Amino acid sequence: MATRTVEIASAVGLHARPAALFVQAATATGLPVTIAREGDEPVDARSVLGVMALGAKHGESVTLSAEGEGAEEKLDDLVALLSRDLDNE
Repeated sequence: MATRTVEIASAVGLHARPAALFVQAATATGLPVTIAREGDEPVDARSVLGVMALGAKHGESVTLSAEGEGAEEKLDDLVALLSRDLDNE
């Protein structure tokens, strides 16, 4: 299983718009991807309600995990996405 840790760059965290963009990208990987805040249970990164329920704020670190062919590269793409301020794009 591949894992990555990334700091949320969006100014107001993973609220509606950034969460939707992230979920769309996670779904497009075709892999089961999870996201978790430190100390919390992972949630399905392909669920906008699950991602928003995390309450991940700006500057907070989350861990992404995926399993399957190309998981390393696909997680790198998701990390790159969360490393940008999606509110200002």
